[in-house]
Amino acid sequence: MESGGSGAEGAGLEGPAGDMCCLSYNQDCTSLAIGLRNGYKLFSLCSVEQLDMVHESSEISDVYIVERLFSSSLVVVVSHTKPRQMNVFHFKKGTEICNYNYSGNILSIRLNRQRLVVCLEESIYIHNIKDMKLLKTLLDTPRNASGLCALSINHSNSYLALPGSSSVGEVMLYDANSLKTECTIPAHDSPLAAIAFNSTGTKLASASEKGTVIRVFSIPEGQRLYEFRRGMKRYVNISSLVFSMDSQFLCASSNTETVHVFKLEQLFERSEDNSSWSGYVGKMFMAASNYLPTQVSDMMNQDRAFATVRLNFSGQRNTCTLVTIQKLPRLLVASSSGHLYIYNLDPQDGGECVLIKKHSLLDSGKSESDREGETLSSAPVSYAATLARPSTAPSPSTVTGYSEDGGAMRGELLPEHEFAVGPVCLDDEKEFPPISLCRGSQKVRNEEP
Repeated sequence: MESGGSGAEGAGLEGPAGDMCCLSYNQDCTSLAIGLRNGYKLFSLCSVEQLDMVHESSEISDVYIVERLFSSSLVVVVSHTKPRQMNVFHFKKGTEICNYNYSGNILSIRLNRQRLVVCLEESIYIHNIKDMKLLKTLLDTPRNASGLCALSINHSNSYLALPGSSSVGEVMLYDANSLKTECTIPAHDSPLAAIAFNSTGTKLASASEKGTVIRVFSIPEGQRLYEFRRGMKRYVNISSLVFSMDSQFLCASSNTETVHVFKLEQLFERSEDNSSWSGYVGKMFMAASNYLPTQVSDMMNQDRAFATVRLNFSGQRNTCTLVTIQKLPRLLVASSSGHLYIYNLDPQDGGECVLIKKHSLLDSGKSESDREGETLSSAPVSYAATLARPSTAPSPSTVTGYSEDGGAMRGELLPEHEFAVGPVCLDDEKEFPPISLCRGSQKVRNEEP
């Protein structure tokens, strides 16, 4: 969920279902993971009509973080029973790859094909995912009680974003490949509530605790590109912020009954040679805004939602995503009530999204019917020809990994970790670099340079 993420969206959530602890989509949103009081489940998101459960485990209880690496067999789990321990599993083989213990409670975990990031309240640990060696420890980071952070899923453009302040909405941009700070982006006046990268790591979306304005910045420059207004009447808690895989849309959900989808495009041309009526109005609009107070001018220049979803509930923690399933764009909302809602999104005209399927996450992905006892209608055919662009993962560019002795430059003792017995390799090297780990337990120290 902040995968993303949103990421570990819904970490520590309490819902009416009682058993739900967390909800999260994997990096390319082809899989949904849920943490439960009695374990965790992984679902495939390749079909509207059917929700296939990929894996179910009851070995660990009270799971409040569960993250799957793309469609690989690697899954990372953290439990309320041991909130300082990260467990890494190869779930198809039923093997534990390793586990690490940290100096404080783990609040969130982010991963791509190059890096695994563990977020504590006032520190960040960056691991090389190929061998799980600790590369860097960021200590004394601004207090981050919710574990808010985002990691680009494009491992060749592996940027990490986290709050740069606990009092205002600054975003600290860190390069997780070169292990250095890139810049600080002054995104909002209020503290951050949500941040998310697009699939290529070239754009970053952010929202503050007020939840009224969502901004999009270029990466790594930090230049503001778009500004969207979610609402004006009330402050909300935005819990989920996510780009579509083609970066054409941005989706935001909160504790209200409305999910907003924004389209990343200019509403009118602002060039001088535009002689159309819309261009004329646009120029007059921009000219007028120059003479108004800054707050009013900013409000006039903000774009509103392209499409919306009206949920039949509010106040529940949820996480959303935008995907292409069976060649059509869909908006998915997973709720702490234990349900997955699938909506159609019209990529041309937007408007109100149509609910086409509701699945139960607690009853092995069983499909449910609506209130009248009839199956929810299938996808409308009015825009069936307007197919979304295929959701493709970023090109698997090769990035030279950092040596094990790159190490953390400063910090404290990281308590002991244990490796699984024998080398562990995932089934498909194309989906994830193979892992070979040594036997026994070790202690990792963050030495001063």
